[in-house]
Amino acid sequence: MRIGIVGAGRIGANAARLFAKAGHDVVLSFSRDQDKLEALAAELGGRAGSPREAVEASEVVFFSVPWTLIDEVLEQTGSLEGRIVIDTTNQYGAGGVEDLGGRTAAQVNAARMPGAGYTKAFNTLTSAFQAESAGRTGPDRVVMFLCGDDEKAKRVVAGLIDDAGFTPIDMGGTADAAPMEAPRRPGAVYGEEFHEDEARAFVERLREQ
Repeated sequence: MRIGIVGAGRIGANAARLFAKAGHDVVLSFSRDQDKLEALAAELGGRAGSPREAVEASEVVFFSVPWTLIDEVLEQTGSLEGRIVIDTTNQYGAGGVEDLGGRTAAQVNAARMPGAGYTKAFNTLTSAFQAESAGRTGPDRVVMFLCGDDEKAKRVVAGLIDDAGFTPIDMGGTADAAPMEAPRRPGAVYGEEFHEDEARAFVERLREQ
């Protein structure tokens, strides 16, 4: 698939490496260091461009920017209508975890991206751990949780998670995203390593509540 990386920081750059290794085409954009962006694109056999170019060239947009910059970056991407979005952002503002008035961060961001096949994933584990743990096999294979309200988009993203070397586990819709989101705390999956059996049991318990 053609994947546009909007935000080539630690999470975005690592995901780009994993997707490229799996045979996907990547376009990288939005980095504080343009030289590093160009070098990474060359390393992966992809290309670098603006956020709008990354979106326009891609079927899937991997959106990985700081929470406080989301609106600014969305102005640069233009419309995401018709694209599948993988949102990795966590709701950290200047004062820490932001209060979103009872909504999940996934619900807030899905509303910011009208017409997109919105999903949330790749946000619960650090970039270093994702890089180290990708591709484990058997019972040691690490789970990557996802959520979203578009079932078709989630199927595509689940396939990309598998390609990246993780086991996809569906948490549900955007309203069900709270256990995936900051901060790290008891009863949540944010910041925790899960494997398939325990992850499926965790989601089942949530659905029974």
